[in-house]
Amino acid sequence: MSSELSRRAFLKGSLLASAGGALALQAGGGASAAETPKPPPGDALPQGKIGTVKVSRMLLGGNLLTHFTHSRDLKYVYDLTAHYNTDAKIMETLALAEQHGINTVSMHNPPAPMAVLRKYRKQGGKIQWIICPTAPIQANMQPYTDQVKSLVEGDGCEAIYVWGVHADSLAQQGKMDLLAKAVEIAKDFGVASGVGAHDLKVIEECERAKVPTDFYIKTFHHHKYPSGPKPDQIKGPYNEHPGYWCADPQRTIEVMSKVEKPWIAYKIMAAGAIPPADAFPYALDNGADHILVGMFDFEIAQDVEIGKKALAGVKRARPWRS
Repeated sequence: MSSELSRRAFLKGSLLASAGGALALQAGGGASAAETPKPPPGDALPQGKIGTVKVSRMLLGGNLLTHFTHSRDLKYVYDLTAHYNTDAKIMETLALAEQHGINTVSMHNPPAPMAVLRKYRKQGGKIQWIICPTAPIQANMQPYTDQVKSLVEGDGCEAIYVWGVHADSLAQQGKMDLLAKAVEIAKDFGVASGVGAHDLKVIEECERAKVPTDFYIKTFHHHKYPSGPKPDQIKGPYNEHPGYWCADPQRTIEVMSKVEKPWIAYKIMAAGAIPPADAFPYALDNGADHILVGMFDFEIAQDVEIGKKALAGVKRARPWRS
């Protein structure tokens, strides 16, 4: 009887503590960045340099924060992610990322998640931003310029890159002049300026045209997983099948081996289909300088340890470019 009562008391205390913590977060609007605990003891997460900015070899990806999960035909996952990653939970996630040595987050700029980033920074959070504006890149560059100006001068964004969706389209249309202009706009505001891509043609054309990008953000993953694409399933730049994210991994390795600018690899887990212990070494061993990893809060500690292990044992032919 006494042991049963002790068990009940323990459970009751635990539940009350959890409820109290949740209420405190709701009242305060999320974890205070100023109270973020110091990183745990042990080896720090290594960093590279993009422009003048020191960036951790692992970055926090933004799709789970913006609720854009790329969950194929599992449409309910979008709503599930939105219900889990509330504003308060995103604040906690950013704080945990910093605690574990991730010093940079990268995402596009929908209003609600950007408001959370601003709040986190206002409360003392130090995590850096690499943001891709979603304003159109067209003959009239004023809307794009305005977004870049707001991000850099208004928000203190540390780096900008051309959204992969836009870069894919511009490269396919042969509008490399517009892509180069977008890169120059961010450089004019004094920050590192990059180009994102799903389509490898973007990288090839940027290199051929000598677009003055400071870094690339390029999709990269292998196809050795159960739902991985078959050759006849890759049907162009906007096919949402997982192969769209990296249609030709071997060709990507070959092209990027000749690129002398920093490469941040993203979609390295094929949106959750490849385990981190497989995805991280594959990306780093095959030339990526940084890996962009979408994570829920409860995944961060373990993923950072996997990342550190992969970095410690890295075997790569491509020199570090950052």
